Amino acid sequence: MNICVYGASRDGNHPDYVAETERLGRLLAQRGHTIIYGGGATGLMGAIARGAKQENGHLIGIAPDFFDRMDGELFDDCDEMLYTETMRERKRLMQQKSDAFLILPGGTGTFDEFFETIVLKSFNLHPKPVLLFNINGYYDKLWELMEFGAGEGFIAEETNRLFSIFDSVEELVVYLEVSKML
Repeated sequence: MNICVYGASRDGNHPDYVAETERLGRLLAQRGHTIIYGGGATGLMGAIARGAKQENGHLIGIAPDFFDRMDGELFDDCDEMLYTETMRERKRLMQQKSDAFLILPGGTGTFDEFFETIVLKSFNLHPKPVLLFNINGYYDKLWELMEFGAGEGFIAEETNRLFSIFDSVEELVVYLEVSKML
């Protein structure tokens, strides 16, 4: 399965973010999945890539041209590195090539990627699973906000059923594999 991974280009303030992300990368690679991601060498993007490569996983990096000019930003060991002109084109290509979306902890860029993926799914523009990896409860407050928005009538109840949240690497991977068979 081709799994699009969105996540931070920073490590975060707790070592569990990097450790759990590397473990996830190893498990996905062991199970034969391809990781499609932003091509980064740093933060959680770098962690998923390092983990996958420890198990000889297949990595496809997709980055805008201007990232190539930033020394040390891109992971040197991707099996394929595709370049786009813009960030929008990058997201479109990542979405096209993927069978599922896995969202790691991250900042505004990761939130943008998550919400765009959910909006597209809400309009039936893709049927692909969307999973949040809730390391250290990172997405607990987002879930509270989504429930609050639904309670206030601004988010359709169905929208909150378009994605799943997982605290465990193993449960997340099993769910991905089962959802692909449905």
